[in-house]
Amino acid sequence: MVRIRGKIGEWPVDLTVEMEPHEWAQLAGRAEAAAQDVAPTPPVAASAPATDDLWSTSLTLLRNAGQIDGPQLLGQLSALVGSELAGKRLLVRMRHSPLVRVENGEDAPVYHWLGEA
Repeated sequence: MVRIRGKIGEWPVDLTVEMEPHEWAQLAGRAEAAAQDVAPTPPVAASAPATDDLWSTSLTLLRNAGQIDGPQLLGQLSALVGSELAGKRLLVRMRHSPLVRVENGEDAPVYHWLGEA
């Protein structure tokens, strides 16, 4: 028997699951089979060069533009990496780079290329 207590949003949950021993064994077998089907994840170090390539490409976008407003830059970075979340991460990294100056524009921040530090 397994008892699960908690909340879903504001609703209290108190659930009891009862199974026979052979049902627990069957469940354990399925969980073990599913765990074996999962492909191993590549090491983090293997993805580092791709991240550096994306960073270099991101800086090149700004360098070629000279200056660009935040929403437009975010759109270009998101298209480059394939997701808005990853684009936002690059934008934050760029904001803190010594190669970039960010100033408050009328409607949005404006990113300026400063050059090699």
